Amino acid sequence: MIKYIKSIISVAAVAFLVYIFTFYIDGEMGVILLAFVLFAPLASFGMAIYARKRIKLSFNCDAYVQKGSKLSVKVIVEKTGVFPLAIVEICPYATEVFVQNIKNRKLTMCNETKRVFNMELDAAIGGNGEVGIRAVYSCGFLGFMRFAVKDPPPRPVSVGVIPPVPDIKASSQLFRSIADAVHTSEEDEANDTSMLMTTNTTPGYVHREYVQGDPLKRINWKLSSKKDKLMVRLDEATASVQPVIVLDLFRKSGMLPENAVRAEEKLICSVFGLLSLLLKQGIACNFIYRSSSGEVICETVDNPDYPTQLLLKVLAARVVPDRRIGLSGLKESICACIIATTDAGPGFEAVTRAVGSDENVCIIGLSAASTNSTSLPLWYLDEDNNFRLV
Repeated sequence: MIKYIKSIISVAAVAFLVYIFTFYIDGEMGVILLAFVLFAPLASFGMAIYARKRIKLSFNCDAYVQKGSKLSVKVIVEKTGVFPLAIVEICPYATEVFVQNIKNRKLTMCNETKRVFNMELDAAIGGNGEVGIRAVYSCGFLGFMRFAVKDPPPRPVSVGVIPPVPDIKASSQLFRSIADAVHTSEEDEANDTSMLMTTNTTPGYVHREYVQGDPLKRINWKLSSKKDKLMVRLDEATASVQPVIVLDLFRKSGMLPENAVRAEEKLICSVFGLLSLLLKQGIACNFIYRSSSGEVICETVDNPDYPTQLLLKVLAARVVPDRRIGLSGLKESICACIIATTDAGPGFEAVTRAVGSDENVCIIGLSAASTNSTSLPLWYLDEDNNFRLV
């Protein structure tokens, strides 16, 4: 509204100056100025209408950027025909994971058929973001009128901002409780199979020494500690001895976007810090998350290098408001289940209900003040990168 008022004041000021010049200074020159003032807007209007059909715009950028660095976006503006284009206004935008200091760009194209420029965005918050062009306008040569170009703006691009994963200590109480549950399940599994006879008539599993590339989930830690060397089972370890980590990035509709992405960043850091620690300690996990296509995916993570790739998959997924993770396909025979959520308030019981028994099930929240509508224990990662029980 203020912009339109300024334009009206500017036009009124020009009209007043032409009036003064014509009737009080130089009548002949005033008539010429008056003709120009009337003709120029018409010419500018014609150029703006003509140009809106002859402008094409595209842009490209990387799919990922480290938090704290800059994302370079290359914008390409092309024109068809040889007629010069006056002012073209480009209105870029980026979501809240980037610093909101984005300004519109205006340029002209005379002899050029293509103009290229770069804009840099500061990646401030870890998570999934979006970069795009909101609108492109043809403004004539005077610049005070604008019309949207005929071709629609290019489709926005999803960009993942990679946050630093915290280094969580093995002395964390949450890690110790998960490790105890895993080792207990391994012992129970060994006892259940002790009466089975293998092909060489020896009871239990067949073992051999660990070879580079063997899945960590097959390591028998109890036997390895006795023999003082890593031993792996030749048969497939069951999923019951693998803890399950669930990532529920839930965003309430109407929530302030900047607050939402900061909460999601904190939860992602907490989850991947714990996941990396478990793998470093030789504990394979099942990880459940929502992919970029919207599907709920369960992946077995048994390689310490894999969480980095898994993090990129999580950051590629756009968070849809009011949508929780689904656990309908989760097996009940698991040694431990850790559900990380941005909101354990009303509606969260739909997620925990799919787990079945509450035994060895816990929640990772955002802070000590996080709402917990269940009877499950709630943990959070403090500023010293230690998990605390609320």
